[in-house]
Amino acid sequence: MTTRTEATFFPPIPEAQRWLRGVEFPADRPLLNLAQAAPADPPPSALRRAMAEFIEVPSSHLYGPVLGHPDLRAALAEDWARHYGGTVEAAQVGITAGCNQAFAATLSALTTEGDEVIVPTPWYFNHKMWLDMSGVVAVPLPTDDTLLPDPEAARALITPRTRAISIVTPNNPAGVEYPAETLSALFDLCREAGIRLIVDETYRDFATRTGAPHDLLSRPDWSDTLIQLYSFSKAYRLTGHRVGAVIGDADLLHQIEKFQDTVAICAPSLGQMAALHGLQTLAQWKAEQRDEILARRAALAEAFGPLEAKGWRLKGLGAYFAYVEHPFAMGAAELAPLLVREAGVLILPATMFTPPEDPSGDRHFRIAFANAGADSLRALCTRLAALDLPPLQPL
Repeated sequence: MTTRTEATFFPPIPEAQRWLRGVEFPADRPLLNLAQAAPADPPPSALRRAMAEFIEVPSSHLYGPVLGHPDLRAALAEDWARHYGGTVEAAQVGITAGCNQAFAATLSALTTEGDEVIVPTPWYFNHKMWLDMSGVVAVPLPTDDTLLPDPEAARALITPRTRAISIVTPNNPAGVEYPAETLSALFDLCREAGIRLIVDETYRDFATRTGAPHDLLSRPDWSDTLIQLYSFSKAYRLTGHRVGAVIGDADLLHQIEKFQDTVAICAPSLGQMAALHGLQTLAQWKAEQRDEILARRAALAEAFGPLEAKGWRLKGLGAYFAYVEHPFAMGAAELAPLLVREAGVLILPATMFTPPEDPSGDRHFRIAFANAGADSLRALCTRLAALDLPPLQPL
């Protein structure tokens, strides 16, 4: 018997790390690792000092409320309402042990085995893995050349087993920001069909747009349809402290509470204290981090010219990611380990973000640029442009 866990694929990041085994990188051409999006630096010094004080608070070592500390839930509700110009109550906010758990808890509350969730491709691999392990069918929604989903194409995929449409914006892996019009159309479609719209906004703090990316929280009874997911890991570099959030219907959160209590009891208390401190005191620092990410985004766009001249295409660029089309006859899955050896570059093939039957996966790569400075991004483009491989022949 093959279990559902055995049936899904191995996590891409550890898989990609295997390509580094036995490869030596000379001092004048060190490895450029642009595979993973997690912040490489620790939280800012002000937050670390606060956390050192929190660790002396006895409750930082204890279980807390299953759906999160009340002060953090209230603060995030206030922040969310202010940012989106809508109404959010603390009872509509649940704190989870990271955003991946927010997704898992949400799907556990919404679906049963054999249900379906529509997911635009390329998709975030951990979302696909959880759907597989839950016995829920991930229904691919192909995106167009702009990497945006068509709401009418989504409508054609809805069946009696469909429970939700799940999206990520700004997108992982493609980097694109979904326009407000696309989000509005997907919301209207889900409301009409009686299903949920799950919007993972892990990277919202690094969007190119200022202000609210959509008006969905101003809709009457928005929580009947909309579920938003969030991560404190990216905003405050709290990756190891596992603090995420679900914003949605209070009754749904009551069901999510069962998942939480069974899997993690609660999100780590120290991490929640840190997240609250970040919300209350680090707005300026977070804005500066956004500026730095936008500067790196601009640096990659500027450095891409030599690659474009060699037939590469920059199709998505935003938040932490670039999504690029390569010009070679060799597929991306075979090419990716070769790039480690021949160019000292570690990036992920899009086969890790697409269904096996989708040929677009072998034509693309994801570049996670958030931890790379301008010099590294220029070196990346120079090294990739120097590759001498057989090109893809036109049909």
